[in-house]
Amino acid sequence: MVVPNPVYWQRVRALAEGQWREPATVVYLGEVKPEFDVPGRRKDGTVLGTHQVRRFFWNAVRGTVGGVASVVLSLGSGTAASVFGRGGRVIGGENAQALGLVDAAKPADGAWLVYSPSHVGVIDTGPTFYDPKDRPPPKFLWQAAYPDAPKVFARKHHLIWPDGSELHYTVSATEPDVPA
Repeated sequence: MVVPNPVYWQRVRALAEGQWREPATVVYLGEVKPEFDVPGRRKDGTVLGTHQVRRFFWNAVRGTVGGVASVVLSLGSGTAASVFGRGGRVIGGENAQALGLVDAAKPADGAWLVYSPSHVGVIDTGPTFYDPKDRPPPKFLWQAAYPDAPKVFARKHHLIWPDGSELHYTVSATEPDVPA
């Protein structure tokens, strides 16, 4: 697990706390690619019935290359490995509130979940392997305030929206201890 530079943590927290005017907790998600258990969505989150020809060719290429890569990784590591793994899961109805957060966060290069007592949001910093001084400022991709914000169950890495939809997320890094 690669921990982003502490400056990224500070910038993300400053953006959230500056806008929300209350203390915020910051969690680095990295890449957001959960599995979907939502009517009208494929397991990868794309909408059913769209781009069927393109999906056919993409699946043929992805299956071939991914299958070979999984075999190579399995042989190299000595354990079963798969490049098709997904981190997390979205559960809900066809128009689940959880889809707003996930759809906004999927294209992010460096997604951060931020939450406070009355807000939840996703911030993008871009790739975190660059020096932070050379990067543009972070920006909000999605946010919600109470009563529309999901409840955060941080220890379980789980969010639940008022409509009952859920996001189980994977943490890519925990905040480093930085001396004050």
